[in-house]
Amino acid sequence: MAGATRRVGIGVDGHPFGPGRPLRLGGIAIDAAPALFGHSDGDVALHAVADALLGAGSLGDLGRHHPADARTPRGISSAELLASVVSRVRGAGWRPESVDLTIVGARPRLSDHLDAMRAAIADLVGLAPDSISVKASTGNLSGDAGAGRSIEVRAVATVVRDDPP
Repeated sequence: MAGATRRVGIGVDGHPFGPGRPLRLGGIAIDAAPALFGHSDGDVALHAVADALLGAGSLGDLGRHHPADARTPRGISSAELLASVVSRVRGAGWRPESVDLTIVGARPRLSDHLDAMRAAIADLVGLAPDSISVKASTGNLSGDAGAGRSIEVRAVATVVRDDPP
């Protein structure tokens, strides 16, 4: 009987707050919070998930596939970037199995948004919501994220490939 091969990848990203609104985080918009600065829409949660998936598939990192220069349109949706990554991972013979992420930042308060982020990420990755975990931490007032100047995200993803019989 054939088995399966699993791999694990880790993704980390962080961006400072910038001008404008809304905050794009975990595939949703939070209108009351300021946007994050970045070449894309700044969704650090989706960036970390993308890097975790790429790492699990041994496919490099998000910056290699979508560099922050003229080759990637300024303001591009991070959902579009993640969709590209999921397609690339699947094209390499892997399928996402689970994602776990922790968002670190003193602001905004995220507890009311975590389920919506979970659903959005599940949809983007093509998984059931119970295969996604989204948690938030204030960072215990440590560093830029803990001081409310940025948001950081750490993600772990597993991918699986069915072994031939």
